[in-house]
Amino acid sequence: MEVKITQAAPEKLKQKPTDESKLGFGGIFTDHFFIAEYSKGKGWHTASIEPYRPLTLDPAAMCLHYGQLIFEGMKTYRGKDDSIYLFRPDMNIARMNASAERLVMPPIDTGLFREGLKKLVLLEKDWIPHSSGTSLYIRPTMIATEKALGVHPSAEYYFYIILCPVGAYYAQGFSPTKIFVSEEYVRSVRGSIGACKAAGNYAASLYAAEQAKEMGYTQVLWLDAIEMKYVEEVGTSNIFFMIDDELVTPPLTGSILPGVTRDSVIQLARHWGINVSERPLSMDEILAAHAKGTIRDCFASGTAAIVSPVGQIYYKGKEFVINKGEIGKLTQRLYNEILQIQYGEKDDPFGWRVKIN
Repeated sequence: MEVKITQAAPEKLKQKPTDESKLGFGGIFTDHFFIAEYSKGKGWHTASIEPYRPLTLDPAAMCLHYGQLIFEGMKTYRGKDDSIYLFRPDMNIARMNASAERLVMPPIDTGLFREGLKKLVLLEKDWIPHSSGTSLYIRPTMIATEKALGVHPSAEYYFYIILCPVGAYYAQGFSPTKIFVSEEYVRSVRGSIGACKAAGNYAASLYAAEQAKEMGYTQVLWLDAIEMKYVEEVGTSNIFFMIDDELVTPPLTGSILPGVTRDSVIQLARHWGINVSERPLSMDEILAAHAKGTIRDCFASGTAAIVSPVGQIYYKGKEFVINKGEIGKLTQRLYNEILQIQYGEKDDPFGWRVKIN
C-alpha cells in the first residue's frame, strides 16, 4: 500500500526545543503523524503521513464507549555518526498485534507498520534529540471508530503513529525510585487483558497511582489479584529483584505485560552468566530476603526509562530500603549496556538495533 505524504507548510512548522535538558516526557509533539484507516470487508486503506492535527470522531465512536484502544511505546535514537536507530521494532509490532487479537481488533499489516513508521521518522529526523539519554518516543495507537452503541467489535478503526522528543521519564532522572505496594487495588487478573498494552489497564491503575503519589512514592507495585501476595509489575514497567545470586522476575502468566526491555534484560543477564528465574515471587519472600540482607539489587524495566533503580518499597505501613537506597551494580551495568546498544556505541550481539537511514 502506498503511503501518501503531505508535508506541513514551512510557516506552519513548530519551533523545535532548544534546551534538550528540559524535554521532559510526553509534552512535545512533532509536525507530522502517520494514519491509516480500516473498514470491515475492505481492510486497511488510505495510509498517509500528514501535518499533525486533531482526529475527527463521532460522539458514538466505539473507542469512547467500549474501550477498544491499544497502543505501543517505542523509541528512535540518534547515533554519534548521525545514524538513526530503532530498538527491536518487530517485537513491538508483534505485541501490538497480540493486543489487537485479544481485543478483537484487526491485525496491522507488518509491512504497512514498518513503512509508515520508517517514513515518518525519517521525515521528522530533525526532531530526534542529540544529547545522551534523549530520544524520539514513538506512540503507535489503534482505536475503534465505528459509530454505534451496541456492544460488539467495531467494524472501523484508525491506526496512527505520533512522535515526541523526550528526555528522562522520571523527573529525578536515573536515580533510585520509591515504590508503593498496593494492598487494596489490582491492575489485572489472569484471563483478563493484563498482557495487552490496552488503555483500560492504565485507567485501572490511576487511582492507586494517585494514592502513591500523595504519599511521596513514584510508582505502584501491583500484586496478583487472587491471593494478593505475589508481585506482578510496576505501573509502567516490569520488576526484577536480585536475591543472592538469582535475578528473579515474575513469569508471563497473562496478567502482566511482556515487556520488550524485560526480555532484553533477561537475555543480557543470561549472556553474562547470571542465573535468571521467571517464577512467582511473594512479598513474604522479599521481606525475608530483606531481613537477611540478601536483596542485592532491585529495578524496574521499560521502554520509557530502560531500567529504573528501586531504592525503597512501602508495604504494610513500613518502608524497606533496598541496597542502602543506592543504584545497584547490575542496574547500572544493564542501563549502560542497553543504552549503548541503542545508540550504536557498542556491538549488538543480539541483532536488536535496526538502522533506518
